[in-house]
Amino acid sequence: MSILHAVNWAYVASGFAVGFLVGMTGVGGGSLMTPLLILLFGIAPEKAVATDLIYASITKTGGSFIHGLNKTIDWRIVTRLASGSLPASLATLLTFYYLGVDSAAVSALITRVLGVALLFTATALILRPWLLRTYAIRFAGMSDEATRGYTIVTGAALGILVTISSVGAGALGVTALILLYPKLPIVRIAGSDIAHAVPLTLLAGVGHLMGGSINTTTLISLLIGSLPGIVIASSFAPRLPDTALRLVLAGTLILVAAKMLF
Repeated sequence: MSILHAVNWAYVASGFAVGFLVGMTGVGGGSLMTPLLILLFGIAPEKAVATDLIYASITKTGGSFIHGLNKTIDWRIVTRLASGSLPASLATLLTFYYLGVDSAAVSALITRVLGVALLFTATALILRPWLLRTYAIRFAGMSDEATRGYTIVTGAALGILVTISSVGAGALGVTALILLYPKLPIVRIAGSDIAHAVPLTLLAGVGHLMGGSINTTTLISLLIGSLPGIVIASSFAPRLPDTALRLVLAGTLILVAAKMLF
């Protein structure tokens, strides 16, 4: 009973809404959760990012477990991404630490980077079909060595972006992987992206925690709402048009980005 009394039902409802969108579209966790915590609940940007990163590491561990059982993870891709993202994430965290920037400066940086990241994510969602038609053929002819190099660079970019804003591992990561590995089934792309996000969000989240803390009740409340939301939405997703889902989510992210930037 004490746990139920401690649960914040507003966070549960928000977690459910975000989980539902993630279940519908496959993206939107960090893109929606962090702005929600900042704009709706007034949580400081750095604490919001830390909370979302730990939240993501927990939820995506469960997703990785299921994908692992279904053998839909390409560990070669996960290793390549991680070899770029983990050092980049660590370097970003160390830069924050050694520069000794005050919390106000960090909050301002996170808010700006978050707004830009949301715009990039929305653009990737809107232009994904065009990007795939235009660039997939070009990338298909690359050597394995070149593909490996681009994958590591992609991982490094994601490592920096996710560490600062908690956004990027979903829509941006999946879009990049589809371009780099056009012959790989989408389910293996998604499984590999989710598996890679686990160590990245855990490292970045722990790094942020060293500079502050998160509210455990908030984290538990978000998980209580989001997990059922993902499960329920997953049963509806196949019946809804992909274009409509992408455009609705992209429009939402553009509105949130405008709020963060202006």
